[in-house]
Amino acid sequence: MGYRTKASTFFTEMERERIKVAAIEAEARTIGEVATVVIDRSSEYRDAEIVGGIFVGSLAGLVLSLLFFHASLWAFIPLSFVCSFPARFLFRKAPVLKRPFIGKRRRESAVRERAFRAFYERGLYKTKKQTGVLFFLSLLERKVWVIADKGIHGKIRQERLVEFAHDVSLGIKEGRACEALCEAIAGMGDLLWEYYPITDSDVDELPNRPMVEGGEEDHKV
Repeated sequence: MGYRTKASTFFTEMERERIKVAAIEAEARTIGEVATVVIDRSSEYRDAEIVGGIFVGSLAGLVLSLLFFHASLWAFIPLSFVCSFPARFLFRKAPVLKRPFIGKRRRESAVRERAFRAFYERGLYKTKKQTGVLFFLSLLERKVWVIADKGIHGKIRQERLVEFAHDVSLGIKEGRACEALCEAIAGMGDLLWEYYPITDSDVDELPNRPMVEGGEEDHKV
């Protein structure tokens, strides 16, 4: 039994089964392999934690100095410094608070790098025909990244992968993550079937259920 994470409870058991079925159906017509990885966040964002702690600590210091020290600057500075430590601890325990302090480029860079790490950590590059596809969902950033192995890039445009990622991301924001993901997996299956139809020697090489980093869905098929 693994520890519980937000990613491990993002999809219900029924939804995980729906995603598994969608992957099996997509792979039934193609030698391509489709996998999904869900993680809580792509980075610890220590910089956002520090900036957020300073901001909240300064705000708390200002309020305390106004209430008890007649807005004294000499009270505000040490109070802000002292308050920044518990504020930073709060940001560490509740990572969602970091989101406003993470820049767009920082967020996209972190998700992209973590998605490529997941692609290799989960062995998607090991498929026989180099036709692995990863749907990578990073929840804190509300970002989706789709990566296709080099055996696919010559056939399927990068713009199409971006469209799949956008559709799933939009589905998450609209509260229909499972439906959007299943639709994207089916669409990917159609493209893979067009260029990489099933062969008699094809075997299922990757887990079909969503894989969750560090959670209890890890390594389940």
